[in-house]
Amino acid sequence: SAAALLLLATTVGLAVALGLLSHTPVNRFCTAFNNQTGFLCDDSVTCILASQVCDGLRNCRNREDEQEELCGDLPNSLPGYLVFRCSNPAYWIYADQRCNRMNDCGDCSDEMGSLAACPPCGLEWWSCSPVLYEYCSCIPRRLCRDGIQHCLSWSDEYIC
Repeated sequence: SAAALLLLATTVGLAVALGLLSHTPVNRFCTAFNNQTGFLCDDSVTCILASQVCDGLRNCRNREDEQEELCGDLPNSLPGYLVFRCSNPAYWIYADQRCNRMNDCGDCSDEMGSLAACPPCGLEWWSCSPVLYEYCSCIPRRLCRDGIQHCLSWSDEYIC
């Protein structure tokens, strides 16, 4: 009976090690620096930014951030918390790129859309809506009165 139990434990251990038995999926959600959405590595300590998953670089020690099952069919193969879908269904960005004050979706839905739910401009930012080119609703204050139009209304040059 003890030998049978040892044989059973060895068989189960070997099957798990070889990946023959399915195991419970690991919750890899974490919060990276600056409250950004992150991906938890196997060591349960390292939290990388969502945008570092499937970027072709090994950010986790065991390369779990670059595994085929995770990166094989982007964005569908990624866990939902790593993805933000733009208002145009053809486009998506990584969740940590939402509310970063940059127009990553191309239509500002990642900065101004109701799904984005971004906080208002901070102290180092000037609010003008809409904004041209790379910014959506806020521009860095350092761009105020620099002789270049960043806000459609020119408020960055005359009011800011």
